[in-house]
Amino acid sequence: MKIFLLILALLISNKIFCQKVFSVQYSNQADVKVYVVKYENQADLKVFKVKYNNQAGDNNGKWFFTDYSNQASKKIFFVDYENQADLKIYFVSYENQAGWKNSSKKQLLY
Repeated sequence: MKIFLLILALLISNKIFCQKVFSVQYSNQADVKVYVVKYENQADLKVFKVKYNNQAGDNNGKWFFTDYSNQASKKIFFVDYENQADLKIYFVSYENQAGWKNSSKKQLLY
């Protein structure tokens, strides 16, 4: 019984803290509205897209894009204009560049 509870706790904590995201088609389906900025210094969060779901970070900017919405911890919608966004992101080329620039918006992805 203890082992079962331990495994269950690990699975739940993994679901809560992983940055597995799914891009939805409509804004009303999203948990967070995201705008991709042109320059790194304009972003709230610098994001690195990882190739495998076990590489996804715990709210540190390492995102894995899932194929299905039920696999994701957050559903995001990419908006066309900056003023529509809850969060501004910039995609970086290297994993070590990922991270928060504006930590006051961190709660959006918990």
